[in-house]
Amino acid sequence: MITLVRTNSGDAGFQKLVEQLDHELYERYGNEMDFYGQFNKLHAIQHVVVAYQDAIPVGCGAFKLYSEHTVEIKRMFVTRSFRGHGIAASVLKALEQWAAELNYSESILETGTNQPEAVALYKKSGYTIMENYGQYAGVDGSICMRKSVRD
Repeated sequence: MITLVRTNSGDAGFQKLVEQLDHELYERYGNEMDFYGQFNKLHAIQHVVVAYQDAIPVGCGAFKLYSEHTVEIKRMFVTRSFRGHGIAASVLKALEQWAAELNYSESILETGTNQPEAVALYKKSGYTIMENYGQYAGVDGSICMRKSVRD
């Protein structure tokens, strides 16, 4: 059974999963990750969800404040052996619910063209493609998306 735990970036399970995520992203994108890495710092992220199978961390995601009413989804990842079981969708939904509880109205995110499974997950979860925002403006490999987190 999968258990979702709200925590922060100091969580050891989250840190372990992010190491795996970064390794996988370097496999997909190579040196392009040097650009993206600067926007994925973990310090002081207060809103993290980790999915556990028993005591083993198998998936994660986080959000950070982007603007007064908007959060940015970051560091979504599920270990390879646990993919295809709805864990990422559950983590994403938990992050959206948490953001709504804190009175945010919108969620945005950036993913990449080399992650078609991520794009499919976000579209299935109700995200729509938007113009690339902030540091991703004009970056060809980036796909930015948004969704209202209010019902």
